Amino acid sequence: MSEKLDSLSKLKSIDKGVVFMLLSALISALNGAVTKILSESMDPIEIVFYRNFLGVLIILYSLKRVSVSFDSSKVHLLFLRGVFGASAMLLFFYTIATIPLGEAVILNKTSPFFVTILAYYLMKETINTQTFFALIIGFLGIIFIMKPFGIEISFEHILGVLGGFFAAAAYATIKKIKDIYDARVIMLSFMTTGMIIPIVLFLFTPYVTFQIHTEPFVWGLIVIMAFISTASQWFLTRAYSLSKASIIGVVSYTNIPFAIGFGVMLGDLFPDIYTFIGIVLIVVGGILVSKKSTKKS
Repeated sequence: MSEKLDSLSKLKSIDKGVVFMLLSALISALNGAVTKILSESMDPIEIVFYRNFLGVLIILYSLKRVSVSFDSSKVHLLFLRGVFGASAMLLFFYTIATIPLGEAVILNKTSPFFVTILAYYLMKETINTQTFFALIIGFLGIIFIMKPFGIEISFEHILGVLGGFFAAAAYATIKKIKDIYDARVIMLSFMTTGMIIPIVLFLFTPYVTFQIHTEPFVWGLIVIMAFISTASQWFLTRAYSLSKASIIGVVSYTNIPFAIGFGVMLGDLFPDIYTFIGIVLIVVGGILVSKKSTKKS
């Protein structure tokens, strides 16, 4: 009887994690669409600053209403989550502004492959034949999307893959600190770092510019983006906290059709045959990697 109750409890937890991830995927795709619209008027790094600034205000208000305790024992991991997450966001927002939304999202979804590679080098986990095959499939998918054989490979595509790497590192740290820090504290570390990095780039490099925007439409989109992206991050953090990363990783691929749909509505071309093949290969490879992780768990 106790075993049945334990199984039901686990199933309920997984169901909640899946629902949270589906909501995160849909809201994240919508956030990408808003970001793409804003990128016509603002620098992508400027968008990251405003998005995180408003997000920090939202989280601080939430913490003021319902306070949480703070444990300093793993603050270095909290800091790393912030750096990795903010770096992934910067690269992701930049690729959204420069390449089709669907391609930007799928390149960001290479993170499960990098999670496997990081686990091999940092945690000495073994890579069996199935996982190795899955990694090859996934990276073949990246090649199809970047189209090097058609001389269409771009710096933006490379940054998109790098963003996937940083996202993988950020997800790995969530699993390490999920039982130590409240989800809002984890998000606050990420958003605060996401404010600091744009300011540093603005002050010490010539590549970032901040402008004074007076258009109500632009500020309206910024406010909408702050709320929906904060909600997406909260759902994502809760999803990874409630369910196995392997299960949530598979469900997160629902972000792709959402993003392609929003992108087409905003004027992106429908994915060509090479991009479509690349998307399929990356999804298949990601699912194979996730199955390996599920069996291990």
